[in-house]
Amino acid sequence: MRSNGMRDMLPADMERFRRIELTFRDVCLGWGYEEVRTPTIEHLYLFTSAGTLSPQMLDRVYSFLDWDGWSGERVVLRPDSTIPTVRLFTEHMAGRDGARLFYVQSVLRFEQGDARREDWQCGVELLGDTYPRGDVELILLARETLQRLGLAPRLKLSHPGIVRVLLDKAGLALTDQLALYDRVLAGDLAPLDEVEAKLSVSASVRSLLLMDGEGPSYIQNLGTVLRPSVPEIAAPLRELATVSAMLDGMGIAHEIAPLLVRSFEYYTGPVFHVFVGDQKVGGGGRYDGLVSLVGARALPASGFAIDIDAVSPLLAATREEAAAITIRCESQDAGDLARAFALAVALRESQALVRVTTGGTVSGRDVIVSEGAFLLSLNGGKPKRLGGIAEVVRAVSGS
Repeated sequence: MRSNGMRDMLPADMERFRRIELTFRDVCLGWGYEEVRTPTIEHLYLFTSAGTLSPQMLDRVYSFLDWDGWSGERVVLRPDSTIPTVRLFTEHMAGRDGARLFYVQSVLRFEQGDARREDWQCGVELLGDTYPRGDVELILLARETLQRLGLAPRLKLSHPGIVRVLLDKAGLALTDQLALYDRVLAGDLAPLDEVEAKLSVSASVRSLLLMDGEGPSYIQNLGTVLRPSVPEIAAPLRELATVSAMLDGMGIAHEIAPLLVRSFEYYTGPVFHVFVGDQKVGGGGRYDGLVSLVGARALPASGFAIDIDAVSPLLAATREEAAAITIRCESQDAGDLARAFALAVALRESQALVRVTTGGTVSGRDVIVSEGAFLLSLNGGKPKRLGGIAEVVRAVSGS
């Protein structure tokens, strides 16, 4: 019986998983990144001390006591990969000015009903680089990965500072801001009208935040409307405009979406989401304040993750591999089985795909081992007797 939220990966699932993983790994290595992996179990305080577990997220982590004699320390199954990777960097790479790190691993979070509770991610953390070069580089990595998988990525940019400044200007405390923002993302738009009532803006705040636009011109229009009443919004709009202009200069189409980010208290700079069609498949952004919360020094940083489970169903069927050569023993005779495996080893040395079995129906490329003899049958045709292993290998290679 399958438990709620648990998923098996069948052979076809694993084929797509490895295709995504190897493509992502090849892209990251090509951009000079190094691969890491963090433990599945981490100390709970790593996340609580960094202030990255909201009350809602804390209710979704799998936590338990890791007993040591008569005492124990609370640990969690990894609910996030960024914080453990930052911990890895601060503990093992303290002497370096920065690092380009990537990983392929899962995060585990409790979800209601049958929603998936283990999500596999391809992720990157760029530590020690500065805006805007790092922000654009990560967008290019995500984009290249999806394109090499045969997908057409669609890019949306945002900046959490846009919403943060508006909510600050409306006089809302941080806890109230988070609650209001969650309501808006859940589809309740009434809080936007409440914010508008507290601001002297010449246009509808609801319309401005809900409307997506294209590129630098849209950002300029936002500034024209909002800066007179909320001058503090100039800084996040300027950062967002810089990244947008760089992408525009490379001919990379993108949209601007002010309400893009869910955990806007986590990010400190430009953020992006990547879609294939209407399906979100990944995203990330700048989180300059996080490194100092996990380690002893402040360091600019940014990262992103691609959701393997979201990408996998979008992939086209892969090209069929060459059919395996089936080596069939007609009996359980030890001598014939030894000959069958000796042939399998010789064929593997020539990079052939092989499968050793006993009995069954002859079809495809079959080598029958019977009473010390080798008989080659192609597509169920009449078997041809061959003299030995070397002759079988030559015949199969020629076929």
